[in-house]
Amino acid sequence: MTKTVYHEIIISGYGGQGVILNGSILGKAAAIHDKINATLVQSYGPEARGGACSAHVIISGSPISYPYVHKPYILISMSQEGYETNIDLLRSDGLVLTDSDLVKKRKNDGCDLSYSVPATRIAEKLGNKMMANIVMLGYLAAVSDAVNIESLRKAVKDSVPKGTEENNLKAFEAGYKYRLKQKRR
Repeated sequence: MTKTVYHEIIISGYGGQGVILNGSILGKAAAIHDKINATLVQSYGPEARGGACSAHVIISGSPISYPYVHKPYILISMSQEGYETNIDLLRSDGLVLTDSDLVKKRKNDGCDLSYSVPATRIAEKLGNKMMANIVMLGYLAAVSDAVNIESLRKAVKDSVPKGTEENNLKAFEAGYKYRLKQKRR
């Protein structure tokens, strides 16, 4: 991982989808395992579970003086509202990942790299739709170098509830492998 890295990332969805956990995992992967700087600012709607929420993550090889995302390079959206609220903020050379089971993207969302992954469906096939957020992280690892993939795996393992590490790592690998299968088509 080079020290010149700089990524502004927004993860959006609803409370209960693991949006804030994903932000925390990305930050841990960067700060603890890649040994670069990271910030996390989280936002919740008025309801805890089911209300809109987002995680704003900045990953940088140099000190971060302001922790708020202005022009994200990466948008991960797990809800239609999160997509609609944030898509116009994304840089034109940005990367957008959506859960195709939950988000209908615009035909031309103005992004160079736009991907949809059936994260909820993949997680359900693994036995727990609550792991859709981890599927999205695996997919992110396959399409971005925001953090090192091994660092991300370690952060997933360190961050999920005890006793669920193995299943969450399977969800991570399923997201990663889904992208690899897409590339072969």
